[in-house]
Amino acid sequence: MSFLISLPTRRQKPVARAELGLLLGLIALLAFAVFGPMLPASAHQHGFADQRALWGIPCVVDVLSNLPFAIAGAWGLWALRRLAPGALDNTSRALAALFFAGLLCTALGSSVYHWQPQDAGLLWDRLGMVLPFAGLLGLAASRVSERAGWAMAGAVLLAGPMAVLWWAHTGNLMPWAVVQLGGMLVVVALACLPRCDGALAVHLGAVIGLYAVAKLFEAADHAVFDATHQWVSGHSIKHVFAAGAAWPVLLALAALRNSAARSAPHVTLSGQNGAHAVGVAHISRA
Repeated sequence: MSFLISLPTRRQKPVARAELGLLLGLIALLAFAVFGPMLPASAHQHGFADQRALWGIPCVVDVLSNLPFAIAGAWGLWALRRLAPGALDNTSRALAALFFAGLLCTALGSSVYHWQPQDAGLLWDRLGMVLPFAGLLGLAASRVSERAGWAMAGAVLLAGPMAVLWWAHTGNLMPWAVVQLGGMLVVVALACLPRCDGALAVHLGAVIGLYAVAKLFEAADHAVFDATHQWVSGHSIKHVFAAGAAWPVLLALAALRNSAARSAPHVTLSGQNGAHAVGVAHISRA
């Protein structure tokens, strides 16, 4: 009967430990979101520095600076379609698709909001942001295991809309802040863990750095607008850097596709001594 007993391997133990740590971290974030202090929204949250209109578009630069989100999203979905069916595991493919589709939703929601900045538009802007957050955190958690990736994406897809609706109902921004900033802390922690076999090799440090720069420009909206002699605002630049956080994911897909192309068999046909229209396949691997 000894052959029926399956002991955990040395490789399985750290994965289980990491999953438990991830679960405890999510519970802590949930507790802070529910029992943390009230965080009211700024009275000037809609008072963006750049109010210029052009071609009938109000706040034109803040609206059009959402184009990088749409470009990154469309590019990513196209890159996923170009991957061979077995080049990427189903979990990573689905989470990456959620991330890139979410960028398209973010571009739309943010454009609608900046066209006429008010609470109603901001609600749709934030709901659109939930999707790329879920995809990105799911990809980060898949470094631990596929199960962790699915669980993380599902948790964000559930908690994100609830946090947005809670803010719309009560004015308390704390749950949304936990989803947004707490989620980045989770990514920081996951970046310190080794990547399991098969997970998409996204450089999480680059994602974190680009997102941090975006938040700095967001906070310096008016200061940047004044420093550039009212040429561009910090919030417009924030959009560009936030969309740039998709670049490490795109690079990971490109590296995977190049690797698959190098390892694919190359077949050449050559005739032999009087053979008529008969080719002999010579197969070599790059």
